[in-house]
Amino acid sequence: MTEISALKSRLLADIAAADTADSVETLRVGALGKNGVVTALLKTLGGMSPDERLEKGPAIQDLRESVAGAIAVRKAALEQAALDARLAAERIDMSLPADLGPVGSVHPVSQVMDELAEIFADLGFSVATGPEIEDDWHNFTALNIPETHPARAMHDTFYFPDGEADGQKRMLLRTHTSPVQIRTMMTQAPPIRIIAPGRVYRSDSDATHTPMFHQIEGLVIDRGITLGHLKWTLETFLKAFFERDDIILRLRPSYFPFTEPSVEVDVGYTLVNGQRVIGGSGNDKDGGWLEVLGSGMVHRKVIENCGLDPDEWQGFAFGTGVDRLAMLKYGMTDLRAFFDGDLRWLRHYGFSALDVPTLSGGVGA
Repeated sequence: MTEISALKSRLLADIAAADTADSVETLRVGALGKNGVVTALLKTLGGMSPDERLEKGPAIQDLRESVAGAIAVRKAALEQAALDARLAAERIDMSLPADLGPVGSVHPVSQVMDELAEIFADLGFSVATGPEIEDDWHNFTALNIPETHPARAMHDTFYFPDGEADGQKRMLLRTHTSPVQIRTMMTQAPPIRIIAPGRVYRSDSDATHTPMFHQIEGLVIDRGITLGHLKWTLETFLKAFFERDDIILRLRPSYFPFTEPSVEVDVGYTLVNGQRVIGGSGNDKDGGWLEVLGSGMVHRKVIENCGLDPDEWQGFAFGTGVDRLAMLKYGMTDLRAFFDGDLRWLRHYGFSALDVPTLSGGVGA
């Protein structure tokens, strides 16, 4: 018994003096491991007589429990001390800017879409949407473009396999967002003030044309609407979008089957270091004119096709390419790069999701 007590005192003293987790683990293996001194004593219990086991057993069990408990307490204390030391040494300066790491960006098309929606919301317009797979009637016929109309040659259309022989409508990828105007006039009672942004499709590809591009159209239907309302709306819109007060418009007579009269809208630009900057007089000496919009008064037949009385309701419509507006405002030269997915281009022309430019000052701000 004296030997067991002495062994207990020595082991507990060694454990208390251990100053590292490794040294505590070494003591544990030496005492309680497979070949440890305490384990060896436990093995002797099987060869003892009942009386001897009754005498020495409790002391050996107390030795094992005391050593195991002391090791656990010392290990926890050393781990806590190590953690406290690490926390004291590895302080974080919360005043330093955080490293955000790799982040995405807002595509210029998405940015311009948001800007346009913001401007027209200030002018009282709502956003209307429609299907990108359209039928021939909504895309052409209702817009005063019948089967034999030469204007159909102006649209390089992606048609689906002809279903007319089966009594089905001929389906296609919409060539403009004008079908949204038709669907709105057929389902919504006037007055109507909408914009229709979205993807459209035409079989064309070069530096300024792609098979898929983005368009935004506007429609106003009300009583007493005139060409003057159209001009004011477009002038206000372009001043807000390009964020310049010196925007000058030139309206040229044109032809669209769904408007009468129809006008092309040019905006004046000036040359700055050889680059075209929207705004200014548009004279030939230091600038010129750029076509940015097609527009006009909604044709009587289109209003009739939608079930409205053209003698009571009049309106105007306009349309422009979102991608082209983005190119003009943010200085891009090749439309095809918009859809290449080149990360270098996106990093250069994209907008930070946390710091995108806004027009939240409102129209006329």
